[in-house]
Amino acid sequence: MSSMVIPFVGGLAMFIYGMNIMADGLQNAAGSKMKKILEVLTQNKLMGILLGALVTAIIQSSSATTVMVVGFVNAGLMNLTQAISVIMGANIGTTITGWLVSSAEWAKFLSPSTMAPVAVMVGVIISLVGKKAKSKDVAGIIIGFGILFIGMSTMSDAVKLLRESEVFKTAFISMGANPLMGILAGAGVTAIIQSSSASQGILLSLASAGLVPTKAAVFIIMGQNIGTCVTAIMSSVGASKNAKCVGTMHLLFNITGSILFSIIALIVFAKADPSLGEGIITMTQISAIHTGFNIGTTIVMIPLSGLIIKIAMKVNGIQTVETEDETQLVHLDKRMMSTPAVAVAGAKLETIRLGRIARENLALAMETLANHDSDKIAAVKQKEGVINKVCDDVSQYLVELCMHHLNDRDNETVTSLLNTISDIERIGDHAENIAELAEEMTNEGISFSEMAMGELNEMSKTMMGSYDNAIKAMELDDVSYAVKTAFLEQQVDKMEKDLRAGHITRLSNAECSVSAGIHFLDLLGNLERVSDHAMNIAQVVLNDHRKEKNYHEENFLDEESYV
Repeated sequence: MSSMVIPFVGGLAMFIYGMNIMADGLQNAAGSKMKKILEVLTQNKLMGILLGALVTAIIQSSSATTVMVVGFVNAGLMNLTQAISVIMGANIGTTITGWLVSSAEWAKFLSPSTMAPVAVMVGVIISLVGKKAKSKDVAGIIIGFGILFIGMSTMSDAVKLLRESEVFKTAFISMGANPLMGILAGAGVTAIIQSSSASQGILLSLASAGLVPTKAAVFIIMGQNIGTCVTAIMSSVGASKNAKCVGTMHLLFNITGSILFSIIALIVFAKADPSLGEGIITMTQISAIHTGFNIGTTIVMIPLSGLIIKIAMKVNGIQTVETEDETQLVHLDKRMMSTPAVAVAGAKLETIRLGRIARENLALAMETLANHDSDKIAAVKQKEGVINKVCDDVSQYLVELCMHHLNDRDNETVTSLLNTISDIERIGDHAENIAELAEEMTNEGISFSEMAMGELNEMSKTMMGSYDNAIKAMELDDVSYAVKTAFLEQQVDKMEKDLRAGHITRLSNAECSVSAGIHFLDLLGNLERVSDHAMNIAQVVLNDHRKEKNYHEENFLDEESYV
């Protein structure tokens, strides 16, 4: 028994390891293009299905794709309509593993004994000779492919001993006669090893040894599709109710499809052609059935996707779209770190959201200067606490993200985002300073003259313009907004100097009180420093475009065109 179990387990380990190496190489080769997933996703179900199939084909795991979707929904980057389309596509994309392995039957030159050693040898040569990261990724893909085939060959050789085992034959015949047993067997193995591709690899290895009847294989395949849902359900623990819906939708989709096609299979085997289920199945036939099942289920379920979403929402107690307080990260989820490029894109979106929160607080702080409203002053202080928490959480997320494999471009983006978050946090501090100055003026009975308020409002308008353009430059990666920020920042610097000099003259002429004058000068300093931080944010975009030689000097227009 040990002479069979040990090689089989070792072969399975090589199969999974090779699959992971190949998936990592494909994912790294895709690189920054992975983050374009979010741009491609639309309400178009067909686009979502194609995307789910493509991503799963790349990372070689429908479970991993679904876990990624759980992260996206939990981070607010994807809604349930988009999520169910991707799940449908993931079920189709996972069939690529079966076709790769079964190619040994329909393309003899791709047999494991021929291709595996050659693939590993070529991959190692590329890895040793290639210096660039892309070469290493290509080498990983080829080596992974070779190890996967070696593992498959080892498993197939190990189970050939079972050809003469009556117990094993009886077990498979029982699975064919009792569909529920076959479904439970497929679901149980897949749930335990957390990979439908690996579970499929085991079934294919048994089929290559001529051990699996067609009827048993069909129901085991149904079970495998149910078992793969366990990973998504487990990953949604602790996530939002919307994210939990993803695991529920995946389970509902696969159970419904399995029930439907099991009924069809029973009818075919019992009525149409009873002998069809008795023959020994080949690897190619397993791949064809698996693909046909998943494509067929998707076609049948597309019109019912809205109903599945409603049932999943009801099961998870969602009546309306969940709304969370501003301290909760909207665009980030640790599950996304398995795809660093997408996590970086999410971090950028979260930083932009943070920038908008800071902008709202800045505007509210400026209002307190005019009306000295105690409620608004308290609101500014409360929102400053929100800004600080979000800054800390996003920074911590980025630090953890740095521990994953990032390409040079994403690494630079993470560094820039950390600096930008620091600037936004300081802008939040200045908003609080302004509100506190308004509070002091109220307590001390100080007020500004109409002329002083007019000057502050004019400078505030220009400062807000510089900050708004900086956030737009970052969001759109548009150098023109960064240039506008630079122009307005220069205007704020000039206004600060002129207004400071003018106010000092008024103080020396005793035209205003000393207390009011000190508060006025403090406010000028805060507004000027906000503009400096806005320039720091815009500078990132300017630097990126200079590196890419897309930056060009622009003629400055009149000030109004920049505000």
